[in-house]
Formats: sequence, structure tokens, C-alpha cells
Amino acid sequence: MSSTPYDPTVYRHFSENLKSVLQGKNIEHPSMWQLKREAFKTARFTKQGSPVWYSKISSRMAAKTVYLGSGPHIVLPKPSKVQLEIVENAPEQLHKVLQLLKTLPFVHIKRQMGDNDEFNPICNLYVCVADTKNYRLAYEWAKTMGDVKKRSKGPEFIMIHIPEEHIMRLQILTIPEHDINVALGTDYTGECKKGFLRQAMFRADERGMLGLHAGTKIVLARDKQSGKLKKYGVFMFGLTATGKSTWSCHQLGLDPEQGEGTYVAQDDIVFLKKDGSAFGSEQNYYVKTDVDEKLQEAMYHALSHKSALLENVMLDEEGNVNFLDERLGENGRGVLDRRQLKVKRGGRYVSICANSINLPTLDELDGLVFAFITRRGTMMPFAQRLSWEQGVLAYLWGESTHSFATVPEKAGESVRIVGMDDFIIGNQGRKVNAFYDIVKDLVSRYPGKVHFFQYNTGGMGEIIEIDPATQKKTLKRKAKRVPIDLMAALQRGDLRGTNSYRECDLKTEEVYAVEGVTLTEWDPKNFYSEEQIRKYILELVEGRRNFTEEIASQGLRKEIRDLAHKELDKLEGKKKIVGWAPIEKEKESEAEEDRSPLSPYITPWKERKRRL
Repeated sequence: MSSTPYDPTVYRHFSENLKSVLQGKNIEHPSMWQLKREAFKTARFTKQGSPVWYSKISSRMAAKTVYLGSGPHIVLPKPSKVQLEIVENAPEQLHKVLQLLKTLPFVHIKRQMGDNDEFNPICNLYVCVADTKNYRLAYEWAKTMGDVKKRSKGPEFIMIHIPEEHIMRLQILTIPEHDINVALGTDYTGECKKGFLRQAMFRADERGMLGLHAGTKIVLARDKQSGKLKKYGVFMFGLTATGKSTWSCHQLGLDPEQGEGTYVAQDDIVFLKKDGSAFGSEQNYYVKTDVDEKLQEAMYHALSHKSALLENVMLDEEGNVNFLDERLGENGRGVLDRRQLKVKRGGRYVSICANSINLPTLDELDGLVFAFITRRGTMMPFAQRLSWEQGVLAYLWGESTHSFATVPEKAGESVRIVGMDDFIIGNQGRKVNAFYDIVKDLVSRYPGKVHFFQYNTGGMGEIIEIDPATQKKTLKRKAKRVPIDLMAALQRGDLRGTNSYRECDLKTEEVYAVEGVTLTEWDPKNFYSEEQIRKYILELVEGRRNFTEEIASQGLRKEIRDLAHKELDKLEGKKKIVGWAPIEKEKESEAEEDRSPLSPYITPWKERKRRL
């Protein structure tokens, strides 16, 4: 009897049988125009003419996603009980999928990911349209990709999406070795998007590239010392809701009159090459719609344009859309045309869309920046300058925290995911190993041209108390949030070379002056005692050590593990703290797209007093 619930033979047979099933007469192969016509039949429309749809599932179901394969390089390192049950039932479920593919009406659309001469996955999406509202799934996803070109080298992927499956059997089955994904019981467009992108990262890694969950942009900034305009390629890493898309598109207050500016290439998934270049994946972006016109001008303009495809947003009876009203759902989404990412300059709108979805090689740039976005509310500096080794560790620890605004019951707890990427297939250590090798080589070949920063888009000063008896958390003091204009100035100053740095308690370099203005207001000592600061540092060390060991068990190389502990030894020091409760081991937590509504329209219900 097998000691594993995985059955590679079943997965291979499913792949073989699938080929003939997909030739059925019940599968329609519409053009993009025909697909649009059917999708729009079930939409409402904004005053601008954008279609709006509503789904029963409004977020990606990571907790019910499993990887089916032949070993640790494929399967989930730590599957939950629910995931193991899905794996055990997968043979029966896959058999049913084949039967449904023979019986129900499906629509098939073929699109191309990427735009280069080397790696362009061909993506085949099959969506069940027994419920005709599901035509919009195929159309929305198809708009994020490009037309298939005759000379495309592939590889070729297949995704089967059956939203009509009962919600009690909602699950996502990924079979990486056969380039197949199956989504059942969910009508969320993000499952189509991530199914293909996850598979592409897996295949890119095998080809010597490195799939990254990061946005990319080209930034032109005038260097303080030389006065010359310099061209930077920038990678923006970040977990959901930390500001990755916002800061990928933000103009940072750069001066266009001096030739400066930010030009967006990608907002989500890219494939890093050993020469520092990066292939983009999507022609258009599938983004969160909680945008503020004043703070996210380019994204607001693109999402308000008639070309946008919207889902789960608030639309009144007159067709007015309010992106910040989240009473109907906290994960509104939209497919935006990246050419409509525009900002107003001199009375007219100017595009900030880069000419290509790809980043050029480092030979063609003045510098390459790896920026890691975290969101913390205690004593983390708003900007840290990192060595390349510390940059690798930032990628390894991939950290942020839950907040009262996102997940109240987990508020203050750390979230750590390698590369801020919860789409890694199999052991995660290999990703860190590959990042280490690429970065080390780039730093060696291009001295002074590769830079690493970490930005805290959260705040400072938060205090959360935990009741020892009930473990209930109480927010005693809110974090003082970093102002948007200050965060923009910090990133602008790093690109111009105008910020001043010094070593801080975290043994990295923290910013203490931005464009000549000191940041004494944001000294952690203004918010906490020395003991409190030390406690937070020790908690950080404990969490990072535990996570390092977890990834070490998943193939992390010894030299990187040793590097991590060496850095943590510096932080921990020899000083013993007394009077504080023992540090609790961090609870296991996962990345999520769901979050409690942040809408100002939602207020707690209070019982009215009865009149006597």
C-alpha cells in the first residue's frame, strides 16, 4: 500500500485522455469578437460604457488549491487536512471532469503569454458555459493576454474551468508536470489568471530563468552627483494589499520637465533572466479596484475608461461606479488596458505605459533596483538600504503583517512567504537558491549598478495587547501611517541619490534624511521604550529563525541558511531582556486575497434603545 496520497499514474492517464476529449463537438471556439458579444449580454454598464459583472466567489481559493505530482519538487510542502482530502479524492474528481467535458457546453479560447523571442507560453482556456454568465470569465482573462503568433515557441498550457461544480466541492487541481490546471466550483477570474501564470513560472524556472511575483517599471531620474538623467529598471515585490500595484504605477513626484518619469511594464508576474532583463507576462493587468483618484491617478483613469472590464464593484442605478465603496465585496477587480494608464500633465493626459512589457538587460540600464515592500505598524523604518546579501534574505523572508484593517483576529502576526510569492510549486528553497545565484552574479559583473531597498508602507507606533486568558486582541494605539507623499519622496530620493542613511537597530541602513529633510519625527524612540523596541526585535529574530529552518527543510542551500543566521545573530546580540512574557512562536498563516471591508460606508451595527 502506498504511503502517499499522490498517484502520478492517474495524473498521466488523465492528461492522455484529455487530448481526445477536448476535440468534442460540444466545445465552441469563438473569436475574441464573438466571445465579447456573448459576455456583454450578461453585464451591466457604467456611464463610461464599461461592463460590470458579479461573481459568487470573489477571491482566489489558496486553501483549496493542491499540486498533484510525483515528488517534493511538485507537491505542497505542508498540505492542510482539507488539501490532503482533495488530493485523496482527486482521481475520482479528475474522472468526473473528463465526463463533464464530454457532456456540458464549453468555450475554448487560445492566447499567448509574453512578447519576446524565447519564452511565450500558449494558453488554452476551456470554460463551461452551461451558465452563460461564464462567457465573461473567458473574455476577461483573454484580454490580459495577446494574440498567438505563428513563431511562438511555447510551451503550451491547458486550463479547465467549471464554475458550475457545486461550491461544496470547490477546488483547484494543478498538475504541473503535464501543464494542466483545473478549477471547479469557482467563478473568480483570478483563478484563470493565476493558473496560467503559476504554470509559466514553474516552466520558466526549469529553463534557467526565475519567475517572480513582482511588478516592473522603467524609471528615469536625475542623479544628484552627476546631474545626468539615469535609467533604472525596478522590481517591486510585495504581498497582497501592501501597495505593489500602487507603487508600480506611482509617479513618485518626479519632474517630467527635467525628463524624469515612471513607466510601467508589468504589475504582477515577470521572468528574471541572468543578464538582469525580465520578460513580462501580461499585455493588460487584472488589478484590485480600491483606487483613489488623488492617490492612484493612473490606475483610476484606466479603470474609469470604457475599455476596463469590471467585476464586483459598486455601481448605482444610474451607472456611476464607486471604487471605494466595498459593501458588495472587499476584492473588487478589473482588467485594465495598460495603454490607458495615464496622468494629467499640462491639461492633457499622458501615458505612463512603458514601450515594452519586458525590462532590458543591465547593459542597457544605468542601474537595477530590487525593492521589497512590507507593511508593518511598529518600529520598522520606512526605508532601508540593503546589501545584496540582505536583499537575498528579504526575498527569503518575504514578510509583512496582518493588521486590524485586514484580518483582525491575526492582527500583528507576521506573514512570511518566500519571494512574497504564494504561487511557488513544490519546495521553496530552490527559488531562494536561484535568486541568490542570479543576484550574486549580477553584483559581481556590474559593480555599483545593482541596488536593494526595503520599504515599509505601513506605519509606526502600533500597540496591540493580548488577553492572556482569552487571547483576544485589543488595539491600544493605532499605527501612525506613513504619508503617501513621504513614501513617494523616499523612493524618489533613492533613485536620485539624495537620501541619507545610517546603521539602525535592525543592522541594516535606515534612512534618516530625505532630500535634506530629517526624519526625527519617525524615530521609534518617540513611540516606544528601549525595552519595547528590543522586544519587537527579538520577536522578529525568532520568527525569521523559525521560517529560515522551515525553508531549509525545503532545499535551501546551507550557505544561505548560514548567512541568515549570521545576520540574525547580529540582531539578537547578548543582551537578555527580563520582565517580558516569553516570545510566542508565530502562528502559521497564509497569504490571502480576502480581507474585511475597508469601505467608509460600513459601520458596526448597534442596537437601538427602545423608547419607554
